[in-house]
Amino acid sequence: MSTSTEASVTWAQALSWRMARQLLDPVGSESVAGVVGRLGAVLSMDESLAELAVRTRRTASRPGELAAALADGEVVKAFAFRGSMHYLSPEEGGIYLALRSAGRQWERASWVEYYRLTPADWPDFRAAVRAALGEGPLTVAELGEALARDRAYRHLKPIFDEGAYTLIKPLTWQGDMSFGPPRDGQPTFQRLDGNPRWRGIPDLGDAGPRAITAYLRTYGPATLDHLHYWLVEGLSAGRRRLETWFAELGDELVAVDVEGAVAYVVRGDIDALEAALPSEVVRFLPGHDQWVIGPGTKDVHVTPSSRRDLMTRKANPVVVGGVVCGVWARRGDELTVTWLDERGRPDEAIERESRRLADVLGRDLRLSLTSRSP
Repeated sequence: MSTSTEASVTWAQALSWRMARQLLDPVGSESVAGVVGRLGAVLSMDESLAELAVRTRRTASRPGELAAALADGEVVKAFAFRGSMHYLSPEEGGIYLALRSAGRQWERASWVEYYRLTPADWPDFRAAVRAALGEGPLTVAELGEALARDRAYRHLKPIFDEGAYTLIKPLTWQGDMSFGPPRDGQPTFQRLDGNPRWRGIPDLGDAGPRAITAYLRTYGPATLDHLHYWLVEGLSAGRRRLETWFAELGDELVAVDVEGAVAYVVRGDIDALEAALPSEVVRFLPGHDQWVIGPGTKDVHVTPSSRRDLMTRKANPVVVGGVVCGVWARRGDELTVTWLDERGRPDEAIERESRRLADVLGRDLRLSLTSRSP
């Protein structure tokens, strides 16, 4: 891994370039699937936040478009980073699932003992799940009932009746199924191979370098710590594997000095990064947005340490030039922006962004501005 830098930029430049890559400055015209593909993953624990994360990156959008994209197979939803549900691209999402399944948790002794499924049982179990989903999406309980018709899996029915999410996670990691459209408020699961856009799970050795490159193209310039956070802590790639893949990329990556830190970008992006001018644009983002979660809340260049707790608790960030400078909250038609930074509050820019948020939400919002000591 080379630490000899080929360029030097400021963090303000780096964040400005990253905002362009993440369709925040300028806001993009990509489709819903294009936004999800660009971000790599969109957390879907809270559907309203997931939809806002996509819509705030589009110049024109409409309510319900993320759910419609899922129903049409333009995006897929699976358990991915940190065991949470994420929207993924059907064309590229398999690279993250390959890394997620690399740890082969289902082979652990505790899993074998609890679920009474040995590693040798898993190929037939996976095939049984796919067969059960052959007629269309099923709820967790319905899937358990279908599997229980086979004596080999009858003992699993009580587990499915209770939710079975720990057991079914590896089935999404391995590409056997993904979330389908909800039915009567209940999540459903469907076969992934029925989606013509699905490109499958690539070989781990192929997926690793692709995941590194994809991350750097959206969240770069990034340090090795960022890569470890996103692909080792967030998935199951393993530190040694990551470092091997990083080394294999060789000259495809460029080391950059960012105010004394060595960070990396894809070689094809270096010219645009060096040409980037600092941004002062204000953006209202939803809680747990990829802008914050992608580099991690410990990254003080995006999330100053005094605001980290707010971000981990899912507060909605007010971002200025890429830096979390405040939070916003909406109650009905009342929009409150709380400024937390030592720099002067950009009231006009905040008012413009509040009008943009009002357009996205289709509501007349009354803005209230407050400040709190950082």
